[in-house]
Amino acid sequence: MEAFFCLARCRFSRLMVVMQLVMGVFVICISMASLHRFYTTDSFLPGLDDSANCARLHTVGADGYAGFDIRALADRVDDVLVQLAELQDKLEATALKIGKKTKKGKAHSKQENMTLPEFRRFLEDEVIHPLYGAHISLRLIRIPRPDPDGGDDDAPVVDPLVNFFMAEETRKYVTTKGNREGRPNVYGTNRTYGTIGHACVLMRRELDEYMSYDVGSYCPDDWDLGQRLMLGGCDPLPRRRCLARASKLFQRPLPINESLWKLPDDGNVRWSRYHCRGYRCLSARNPRPGYSRCVGCFDMDREKRRWVNDTSRNASLADFRIEEVLAVKPGEVRIGLDVSVGTGSFAARMRERGVTIVSVALNLGAPFAETVALRGLVPLYATMSQRLPFFDNTMDMVHTAGFFEGWVDLQLLDFVLFDWDRVLRPGGLLWVDRFACARRDLDDYMYMFLQFRYKKHRWVVSFKSKDEVYLSALLEKPPRS
Repeated sequence: MEAFFCLARCRFSRLMVVMQLVMGVFVICISMASLHRFYTTDSFLPGLDDSANCARLHTVGADGYAGFDIRALADRVDDVLVQLAELQDKLEATALKIGKKTKKGKAHSKQENMTLPEFRRFLEDEVIHPLYGAHISLRLIRIPRPDPDGGDDDAPVVDPLVNFFMAEETRKYVTTKGNREGRPNVYGTNRTYGTIGHACVLMRRELDEYMSYDVGSYCPDDWDLGQRLMLGGCDPLPRRRCLARASKLFQRPLPINESLWKLPDDGNVRWSRYHCRGYRCLSARNPRPGYSRCVGCFDMDREKRRWVNDTSRNASLADFRIEEVLAVKPGEVRIGLDVSVGTGSFAARMRERGVTIVSVALNLGAPFAETVALRGLVPLYATMSQRLPFFDNTMDMVHTAGFFEGWVDLQLLDFVLFDWDRVLRPGGLLWVDRFACARRDLDDYMYMFLQFRYKKHRWVVSFKSKDEVYLSALLEKPPRS
């Protein structure tokens, strides 16, 4: 107990002097360890003499080191040194500030001593965390090493991009994970690779921000940053080891017989990243709802009239009714995919008829994905850049409406349509619902759909305006062997 109270009475300036000495010794040890690790190349290139080590480390091409980014490694070491220098400057500035205060007189000496909780908080925030970050940064530096499994040329194993990113979690994610005890995994390989899209390299700062969080704690409220990465081509996103946030006002969702055609409770959605703060604001009558695609999707009265007999609006030949489509393949349409911008109304209509539809949903200015799920339907949070996560020949139907219109590049549409063809089973239906484009581009887009030689059940072109048209089609995939 005496030692405890003695420590509580220690002057903070003396502790700062001791910490500066410790920091100086630490920096010297780090420098010596880094030099030792760099020059003792035999530790990771066994069986070579010093000259061979040096030659192999700096030779590219035949020895397999062409892909190793020396500049990224140097940047990583510089980043650690900068962290240590900043920490030392912060400690010196704090000690100097305290020294100036002590000259004011003994009357203020008692106020300049820190309590144990305050000193502990200072050590954790200003010393331990920066030192831990520098320590982890050094430990995560990867140097090429020979393949432990062996090989004819004993080529080194270099973790791709591991020295490029700065965020610790990003580097851990992209580092190749060897299997325990060398056992092959379920895929028959000895390693597991955490993959990220190549565009993540171009969005390094955003990805490092996304992967900077406290492991095991709550995730930052940054879903919009993740979606921006996805739309920028950094897709799929890496997994994170933090707890996803939910609305503090979340309530039990409605039962399925009520949720299909009723807007969810406002408290079940986190509105912090949207222009609106409730579903009433998302009404089509609002001139500034915060989104521009699928205006009116949150009007359940309007949505409930779609794809059925509707006498309240002018019917168009391009509007197909669900009963007419399902009658083409009675009893055969059971599962499908809806690639549209909406709140899941097509999936709700199909569910009433015993068909399960997965709805692609991105939060483009409004909570589309949350709304689909709260209505009791299945949202697929994915971009058009991502290959569909379904196996070949598994879907009975693919439906699209208001998603790919006259803006889509022909080559991009070609890749997407071939992916739809891949997941659509033989005899499955492709429902193109009111595809809008300029009249001058109609022939090009028609060819994109006709190239697959699907059977035409329905094919309608109608005017949208003087210069634009709608294309609606119901096509059946032929059998292939």
